[in-house]
Parts: sequence; C-alpha cells; structure tokens
Amino acid sequence: MTGMLDSGTRLTADTGEEVQVVGMLGAGGQGEVYRVRTSAGEKALKWYYPTCATPGQDGIVRELVDRDFDDDRFLWPETYMPWHRGSFGYLMGLRPERFKGLPDLFRRRLRTSTRALLTACLYTVEAYQALHSRGIAYRDISWGNVFFDPDTGDILVCDNDNAVVEGDVSGISGTMEFMAPELVRADPGARPGTQSDLHSLAVLLFMFLMNHHPLKGKAELTIHCLDEAAERKLYGKSPLFVFDPADDSNEPDPMEHATVLATWDAAAGTLQELFRRSFTAGLHDPAVRVRESQWRDALRAVRDSVVECASCGRQNMTEPDEHRHPAPRPCWGCGSRLVLPPRLTVTTPPPRTERHVRLPRAARVHAHHLLAEPARHDYSDATLVAELVEHPAKPGRFGIANRTRDTWTGTRSDGTSQQVGPDQTVPLRSGLELELGGGVRAVVRAK
Repeated sequence: MTGMLDSGTRLTADTGEEVQVVGMLGAGGQGEVYRVRTSAGEKALKWYYPTCATPGQDGIVRELVDRDFDDDRFLWPETYMPWHRGSFGYLMGLRPERFKGLPDLFRRRLRTSTRALLTACLYTVEAYQALHSRGIAYRDISWGNVFFDPDTGDILVCDNDNAVVEGDVSGISGTMEFMAPELVRADPGARPGTQSDLHSLAVLLFMFLMNHHPLKGKAELTIHCLDEAAERKLYGKSPLFVFDPADDSNEPDPMEHATVLATWDAAAGTLQELFRRSFTAGLHDPAVRVRESQWRDALRAVRDSVVECASCGRQNMTEPDEHRHPAPRPCWGCGSRLVLPPRLTVTTPPPRTERHVRLPRAARVHAHHLLAEPARHDYSDATLVAELVEHPAKPGRFGIANRTRDTWTGTRSDGTSQQVGPDQTVPLRSGLELELGGGVRAVVRAK
C-alpha cells in the first residue's frame, strides 16, 4: 500500500519534535493514516489529501489540539503537524488491536454477547455526552468512527477532526445515512450540532443492537438505484421508521429483513419505546429527540437485567420494569421459557435512587451501582464491588462475595446478622439485607 508519505519521511511537529513515518495504516475519505515514530513512542499520523487540506480544516485541527481534550474513549488530535508539500496533519494515539470496526459486527465476523453490545452502547452514549457537555458537537457520528471490544464492550471514538464548538458552521455535515432529516433536506437555518448528533446517535445505537438501519424497510426495496436523490428522499424528505406504529408502509420485509425482525423482537421494551420516539416524533422535531441521559439510564437498566437461558445459555434482555412488562418473553435463541433469577436492589443515600441488578450465575456489582449519579459507568474488573459465586463443595448453592476492602453487615430475613469481611461470602437468600457502607443498602428480592 503506497500513500502520500514514503516510509522514512521525517516531519517536524508544531512542538519542534521530529517525527518519522514508519508505514501506512489505512486511508479514508479525507486522508491517510500512518504509523510514525516519536520520542514518546509510536503514534498515528493523519495526513489530509490536498483537496481536503483547506484553511478551514486547518483551523479546526489547531483548535482541537489546543483544547487538549483528555478522555481515554477518544483518539483525540494531540499534536498539530504543519504544512508539508501541500498538506498537513495531526498526531493521535494508535488504536489497540482489540478494538474492532462495526462493519465486522454487521457482517457477523465478530463473536460478542448481548451484555457486551449493551455495554458498548452505554459507553458510546456517555462518550458523546462528555463531548457535548464541553460544548463540542461531533457532527459525524456514524458506524465508521466508533470501534469496540467485542469481549468487554469498551469503545474508542476515532476520526475526531470534524468535531467543532457548538454553533460553528465550518466543516462537514455528516454521513448521509446518519444525518438528521433537517440536514439531509438542507432546511433553512438547519446546521450540524448537538441536536442533530442526537439523531445520529440513535441511528448508531439501533444499528449496534438491531444490525440494521432504522429507516431501511420495504420502501428501500422499491428503489432501483440508491443514488443521492434516492437517499435524500429515504433519509430526509420522506423518512419513516421501519417499526412506526402508525404507518406500516416501510415495515421490514419478512424475507429481506429477517434479522431486524428477530433483533427487534428480542429487544427490551424499554429500548423499543425510546427508538420509537427517536424515529417518529424525533424525525420531525429535534427538540423531542431522546437525550443522552435517557439513553444512559435505559441502557444501564437493561444491561443489568440480562439473563442467560437455562436451556441454551444465550443471553437475553429482560425488562427492568416488571410492572410495565410483567412476563419475560421466551429465549430468542431456542424459544424456551426464561426463568428470572433473584435481583439485588441497591438504594443510595440522598438523592435516593434505586439500582436493580439481576443475579444470574457470575453476576457482578460495580462501583457505579453504589452512586446516585455516577459520572461514568465502568463494568471492568477494577471497579468490582461484589459478585455471585457458587459454593465450591455444594453445586447450585450461591453466595454474594465481598470484593471491597470494607466489612459489610448482612441481615437475614429472620433478623439474624453477620459481618462480611473482604473476600468473604454471605449465602444468597431472599430478603437478605446488606449494609455496604456510606449509607448504601442492598436487598435481595426473589423476583
């Protein structure tokens, strides 16, 4: 693979540091990415095609570098690389191999799980929420800019050189399939920003979980040539959700769209409701689009309600709110009836909130479950607070293991209590109450 920069080329960064090109990593719509050697180790260099190396893009990159946005979920532009032979670029971190592109997910080339996908969606929402909270609009949220670890759900947002301060009109408007309808139509006064980002985010979440675009149903099958004019009609002039409750003219075709029919049926009703709002009222009124906080709360609740099927072992979404959705649906994999395990209800001190965590085999509780308003959710081993473990000598008997450095107080339903020290286990029983410290209480409930 050859590119604009030869291996061995030496460039000087804006900081005065010398950078040497090692080899080309890939190419995209705006430029090429190279592996380079720096005094701080190997980095990635994005180098713009001359046609994309405009003064406007130069200003965007310089502003992004100056912002010094330190967030491990983004490969943020770190260092500006000045003009050389008609172009310029910037340095960023290298993407670790464990992060995979969404096209591989959509083509079913990755082995992943329902929990990992929900975790990836939750982390993606929080990443863009962090960006928006700093007054930055991404403007090009799409399947090409987000990478995820199929085992853990960790995410990494790349190609961040189109993000700008909210209200800035320079740069691109986005990728057509993900653009808000008002941008596709080029409505007067419509411009890319956080409101249009919310539409793009909803499309991305739908594709993550449903492996399908929310506006591609029977209507697309009637299009003989999906050219730009046809796309503008599909995504802008006449957008219609494939599961619109009031209009089934764009519903999925049973033969051509079997995947989305199956994934939609397997999705929690809590998420279905948010997708309906996003792609019905939200298509026409940006003000009613689902906010990041709403996606966050729903994704967290559904992720904590995933259970394995006792017959086939597949992970299933169940409903966090049993009052609205009382009966679990059959397993999406084998059709067997799902048996719901007990759940742990965690109550935080004021502002009082409740977190509900299902307790299937190997269930885990993390530090964010003990907080009323966690700044960020983290399901990694580093934040483990408790986990469900099986008795080594009595198969089928489970207990809750304390994975903190503090001692808990456990009170059984008969009123007797015991101290549960670090790495000690208390038997799992309905009605068990745990004092986890800091005013946090947890109760085991049968359902």
